[in-house]
Amino acid sequence: MSEEDSAPPSIDFNTFVLSLSTSALMCLGEVPCAEDDAAVNLAHAKQSIDCIALLEAKTRGNLTGEEERLIAEVLYDLRLRFVAATKTEGGKP
Repeated sequence: MSEEDSAPPSIDFNTFVLSLSTSALMCLGEVPCAEDDAAVNLAHAKQSIDCIALLEAKTRGNLTGEEERLIAEVLYDLRLRFVAATKTEGGKP
């Protein structure tokens, strides 16, 4: 294995947002988790969504157009999925 193969991938803003999004999707049971294929944890999903929203607010005016679109689309999608999961679970997180 070469040094390039063992080096972690570089991270940029989009990768970071997508990583947070994946965490939220895992907590919503949308992405299989290593420990439990459908572990739903609405409180942790909400926390991940709130972190992305905080990131959006704190970076407003400092993002490229692509970054603004990505974070807006990710938040929209996650919020819809969260509401649907909340209805399915029959309650609040």
